Amino acid sequence: MKFLKSHFALSRSQQNGIFVLVLLIIGFQIFLFLEASSEPEKIDQGEIQAYQKQLDSINKIAAPAKDTIYPFNPNYITDFKGYQLGMKTEEIDRLLAYRQTGKWINSVEDFQKVTGVSDSLLNSLSTSFRFPEWTQKRTSGKIQNAVTSASEIRSITDLNSASVEDLKLINGVGDVLSQRIIKYKNSIGGFLSEIQLKDVYGLSPEVIERIHKRFQVLSKPNIAIKNLNLIAEADLAEIPYFNYSIAKEIISYRKLHERIASFEELSKIKGFPYDKIDRIKLYLTLE
Repeated sequence: MKFLKSHFALSRSQQNGIFVLVLLIIGFQIFLFLEASSEPEKIDQGEIQAYQKQLDSINKIAAPAKDTIYPFNPNYITDFKGYQLGMKTEEIDRLLAYRQTGKWINSVEDFQKVTGVSDSLLNSLSTSFRFPEWTQKRTSGKIQNAVTSASEIRSITDLNSASVEDLKLINGVGDVLSQRIIKYKNSIGGFLSEIQLKDVYGLSPEVIERIHKRFQVLSKPNIAIKNLNLIAEADLAEIPYFNYSIAKEIISYRKLHERIASFEELSKIKGFPYDKIDRIKLYLTLE
């Protein structure tokens, strides 16, 4: 015991030194441990490239081609869908505005007419258009009817020789309007111009335009054009669009001013139907 005690007996300063050394050793070990744990794990770049190639091959197989357009009904194109299809903003807006009116696009021709897309874009999109089956049957029926009607209408070109049945071939002209046109034609002694259709009650501008495309005044009635500064009151009253009251006012105005220099002056006469001046000029002259 004395032997061990003599060899391991330490002074207080030596004990403190050993204690400090132990602390340093422990601290150094902790530092090494933390340094080792913070090092990033090295990744093999070759493995990364191999995984990337596998992902690329899978994507090529699973993803559709960018230019693939699946069948769709063009009536349901949204802003985003139109953008994906390559449509311009104004073309998309026209389509949406048309649909908001409650109308439907039932053919490729309707789509281009409404949107105004170019022929090249229409060709790339139209193969993917899908319309309800009933629209295709109706379109085919319309085409057939249009061909039949066109062949029948082309044989009649003179408005003054058109019959009730001829006029009924025009879209928008039925039994009532066709008879009304014939009745008005007879009341004025025959049409001098197609613009006189404006005076037939119930004919809309669109229907009149359709009639203009199919009928023209080729055989005018034998009506002499009268000089407004020379015509007598009784003769003036017999002209369409006039009556004795208006004729009397016109003659009084002419006498007061010695003559009528222009048709515009007639607007000063009380009760004069100036909204029909374009038709009145068919019967009168100032020369």
